[in-house]
Amino acid sequence: MQSTVTLRDVAQAAKVSIATASRALAGEGLTSRSTEARLRRIAAELGYRPNALARGLKTRTTRLVGLVVHNLTNASFRVLAEVVQRRLRAEGYQTILCITADDPEQEAEIIATLADQRVDGLIICPTGHNGARLAALDSNGTPVTCVVRRDEMVEMETVLAADPEGAYAGTRHLLELGHRRIGLIVGRRETTSGRERLSGYRRALEEAGIAFDPSLVHAGPYEPETGLAGCRQLLDRADRPTALFVANHESALGVLRGLAERDLLVPDDISLLCYEDMPGFAWQRPAISVVDSGATAMADLAADRLLQRLRPNAAPPAETAREYRIGARLIQRHSCRPVAP
Repeated sequence: MQSTVTLRDVAQAAKVSIATASRALAGEGLTSRSTEARLRRIAAELGYRPNALARGLKTRTTRLVGLVVHNLTNASFRVLAEVVQRRLRAEGYQTILCITADDPEQEAEIIATLADQRVDGLIICPTGHNGARLAALDSNGTPVTCVVRRDEMVEMETVLAADPEGAYAGTRHLLELGHRRIGLIVGRRETTSGRERLSGYRRALEEAGIAFDPSLVHAGPYEPETGLAGCRQLLDRADRPTALFVANHESALGVLRGLAERDLLVPDDISLLCYEDMPGFAWQRPAISVVDSGATAMADLAADRLLQRLRPNAAPPAETAREYRIGARLIQRHSCRPVAP
């Protein structure tokens, strides 16, 4: 069985001291570039891998960052995972991806585990129930950036989509097509995205002089079952909506099934507008119109903010945590049509 290659083996092969080999491979800038390049080449040829635990004890860093999301069903979370991992890897960090299923208990366990692993930082879509734990982690020197949702209980650095404006633009688009009974399927109202997308919908209706009808709104967990249940409930009405606005990606999957169950054609029988874009929506026939929440831009900005705080000698966070917004935009395709006269 082949023995593990040690730093001593690398130093002997390069005919330098162990201290020189250590500095060169750590990239501390205390050796020449040519020496660093030669040591890295020799280390690679020998198959040397540094002891991350020992290095972490010495430098007080692990080069690990936690990324915590609810699921990978949502296209925005998949984009977030891909972009954040790519951006952090380019800076020498590895990403630990964790899934909470939007469950506060699972989230609390994950936060504790990541703290035990001494991650250098954390990007999280919070459930809204573990703000104190996140704030403690942040105040103790592990930067935390919230994304997609705000934790209402504490002030944390947060990157959000312009959800009120996005939902307003989507609802107004349907109103301009002549729709007056617009069913809304939305996430939990105690969450940032659920509450703000509902507020944008209401504002557009009120500006158009249409009274808000709570019975046209179905709110629930971020899962396909919410979309299916909401679709069935709205389609069972005697005054069935002429359009559905599905305000999160998970619910959209359930709505597509619900429409198929009733053999309803989009947009001939009912118009359909979804929130959060994904490639499949453009490939559908008809292609589905969406309000794009800017997942890539949110992921890039979240990575930017965390990396800024991870840099040596980074300035301490502002007394009031900053909130950043990424603009949402309406993408018109072929799933919405004017109401027949």
